[in-house]
Amino acid sequence: MIDPDEIAREAFFRLRQRRKAMAVAGETPNWGVDPVGWVQRRLGETIWSKQRDILESVRDNRRTVVRASYDVGKSWSASRLAAWWLDTHAAGSAFVVSTAPTFNQVRAILWREINRAHAKGKLLGRVNQTEWWIGNELVGLGRKPADYDPTSFTGIHARYVLVIIDEAGGVPAALWDAADSLVSNADSRILAIGNPTDPSSKFADICKPGSGWHEIGISAFDSPNLTGEAVPPDVSAVLVSKLWVEEKRNDWGEGTPMWTSLVEGRFPEEATDSVVPLAWATRCRVAPDIEPLPAMDEANELGVDVGGGGDETVIYHRMGPRAKLLWHGITPDPMVVVGQVINAIRDTGATSVKIDVIGIGWGVVGRLKEQFEQHVHGAEIYGVNVAESPRDAEKFHKLRDEIWWEVGRENSRPGLWDLRGASDATIGQLISPKYSVDSSGRIKVEKKDETRARLGRSPDEADALLLAFYNPVEAPDPGELYNITECLNTRCLRLFVFDPGRRCPYCGTPCGDKRNPKKY
Repeated sequence: MIDPDEIAREAFFRLRQRRKAMAVAGETPNWGVDPVGWVQRRLGETIWSKQRDILESVRDNRRTVVRASYDVGKSWSASRLAAWWLDTHAAGSAFVVSTAPTFNQVRAILWREINRAHAKGKLLGRVNQTEWWIGNELVGLGRKPADYDPTSFTGIHARYVLVIIDEAGGVPAALWDAADSLVSNADSRILAIGNPTDPSSKFADICKPGSGWHEIGISAFDSPNLTGEAVPPDVSAVLVSKLWVEEKRNDWGEGTPMWTSLVEGRFPEEATDSVVPLAWATRCRVAPDIEPLPAMDEANELGVDVGGGGDETVIYHRMGPRAKLLWHGITPDPMVVVGQVINAIRDTGATSVKIDVIGIGWGVVGRLKEQFEQHVHGAEIYGVNVAESPRDAEKFHKLRDEIWWEVGRENSRPGLWDLRGASDATIGQLISPKYSVDSSGRIKVEKKDETRARLGRSPDEADALLLAFYNPVEAPDPGELYNITECLNTRCLRLFVFDPGRRCPYCGTPCGDKRNPKKY
């Protein structure tokens, strides 16, 4: 019976012997110590300067961390390192393990590129979506461990282990120690790469001096498309461009957290007064491993911020937890806005539309309500005046403060909404406003004009997004619906059905003549 493992070992032995003979003849360098030469000669690909720094750092340093802007080829570099690692070590002596915050990121980013490298170099073994096999031996594995599971990486042993942590900013701190335990010997390596979005993350900690990691920073301004470094057209086409940088300068503004992180490739300062931190908004744009099935009764609604004085009018669609930018444009004519809203209602089947009535928005609301009565559309129209008093006047100064906090912050913090359909400009606006607390303990979000002054533009897209998720109809108090009272004894505070003169069934305290409502 043919032993696949024996075949693989024999093939690798012959390959090594052929390479040694070529090296003696001066035909090729020792690729085991030259990852850059391996990529150039073995795969026929071009390495630009910052990618060369990554490959050589992994060769020379046990721990390498790369913080980088968008589209500078960091995951491509990691995939070539994985292929080089397994191709230049004897079969069975080396192992590559990769991880990322979600399984989709493991499969669709790094292992997609590993597959391409394997095919291009006609390398040993076979590769599927997340595994590399040589014969019957597993030599490479992409894994998304359960969060906070320190045992996720146990059982992986080899002399030469390469650990790759992709999208490192979203990997929980507990998994870093588990991953690091795999490189306890001198011949193993660990590479962490990602966008520097969360200054409070473990990723940020290891990028600090004295962490023991060799740090490499890559800015969009390091890209050959901005430096003039010579690269082939096919390489230039997949790297960040001058056009994109200028678009983000307009969308986000220099010095903003998104500019600092995703253009300059640096961690933004950790602001304690941001309504929505960048790290929270970023997590809301990550695809889950399993897409949830739509609910039968999920909300289908529109939010409209009507621009005036040169500001944009924006329409956002909310379908359950999913947000999508539908339309934005500058127009001084309210009836043009009405037409765009009618089109949006027809296209989405939205059942309600929430519109900011300050400025020219009141005319849009009035006309849409008339058209509802005329059966032109079937959506409920709500005018929202964000300058009015909030529902919770003890906690907030104005309704605008309440909407930004309860909708923007409280949907972002636990990841309740899906912002994959939101534009980069929307996210830049969402994370920009700051808040303060007045002498009465009420939360005040900075005024729109103050945000406009810092951004260079009005946060119209973010305002429309918040309106799409805002509920203008206050939910009924469950206690009032079911006549529930809370015990007056502060040591008890249990709930029971109210009846005048009744005592608490738990502690015996009289409940009085009026229901004691609990705030839900």
